[in-house]
Amino acid sequence: MKKLKKIKQNIKQNSFLLLGILLFLSCKKAKTDDVTSRVDALPYYNEASFTPKWIDAKSDELKSFHKIPDFSLTNQNGEKITQKTFENKIYVADFFFTTCPGICPMMTKNMTLVQEAFKDDNTVLMLSHSVTPSIDSVSQLKKYAIEKSVGKNWHLATGDKKEIYDLGRKFYFVEEDLGEPKGLDDFLHTENFVLIDKNKHIRGIYNGLNKNSVIQLIADIKTLKIE
Repeated sequence: MKKLKKIKQNIKQNSFLLLGILLFLSCKKAKTDDVTSRVDALPYYNEASFTPKWIDAKSDELKSFHKIPDFSLTNQNGEKITQKTFENKIYVADFFFTTCPGICPMMTKNMTLVQEAFKDDNTVLMLSHSVTPSIDSVSQLKKYAIEKSVGKNWHLATGDKKEIYDLGRKFYFVEEDLGEPKGLDDFLHTENFVLIDKNKHIRGIYNGLNKNSVIQLIADIKTLKIE
């Protein structure tokens, strides 16, 4: 009788444990899936203050509005990547370096959340620019990609340092200069993720170190997809 009673107690305890795990997983999933964009349509951005511009998607104003220009870089597979690679794609851009001991590992971890959310969606890409391209060779980027489980929709880019720094500062506006122009000798380091739409317009900026901000980014990507 004692043995039977103990078996029943174990079954009961395991049932509560299983229920707890299921509730935890459902709550965790809800945190990601239930977040929605704060607006029905995302604003546009064209300068470093990131003041939102509310423009109708069919407006002629967008024809001359700020866009990310063409570029020529090389990814971790040794492939040339240009704006053609991202044609008719939504993408998230950031800036990092593989030997970074500080913020980059957390940024990479949070970018993985974006990758996971759209792993089966070839219309959403990620583009991480190396700010130390002389160190981050193709082989170094490939090694990092393997270590961090970087998938096919995520490009780790190396190339000309001036081109990468100009892209970051003059076009993605990822680094505030505080009124003091910066050159190649001034290190580019930022935690920002930038959301780019299919027409090369900036549609959002997010703190890549903040998981909640990245979850909001994922929601905003979903809004862009139905725009």
